[in-house]
Amino acid sequence: MKKILLMNGPNLNMLGQRDPKFYGTDTLADIEAMVVAYGAERGAQVDCFQSNHEGVLIDRLHAAHGNYDGIVYNPGAHTHYSYALHDAVETIDVPVVEIHISDISQREEFRRTSVIAPACIAQVKGLGKDGYLRALDILLEEEAK
Repeated sequence: MKKILLMNGPNLNMLGQRDPKFYGTDTLADIEAMVVAYGAERGAQVDCFQSNHEGVLIDRLHAAHGNYDGIVYNPGAHTHYSYALHDAVETIDVPVVEIHISDISQREEFRRTSVIAPACIAQVKGLGKDGYLRALDILLEEEAK
């Protein structure tokens, strides 16, 4: 069974309350349950983790090395400026798919660039909560190769 880490960064614990126009009304718990169930259907164990703290996320990425087959990662606001998280993703030998609920390329100017995406195998954006499932599919398809 494949082991996948679902990681969410800052403010994603506020899903369901934060700006439903962009992020919908589902909570993080709703999304995690959806991804865990979908992963189980596809033969994957999904572990979930969220933190608002950059260093904690870096530590979790480092700990994933050798323990997970892939990572679905929504870095939240860190997307646009955290070279430390970029370096952590680049350092580990675990494929990472970056996910965004909204289409960051159609948002405010400062949200349009991801400094983390170049270290990832793919980026999924603008599919709402279903983007998490697409990201998981990408990882599982990558593992099947």
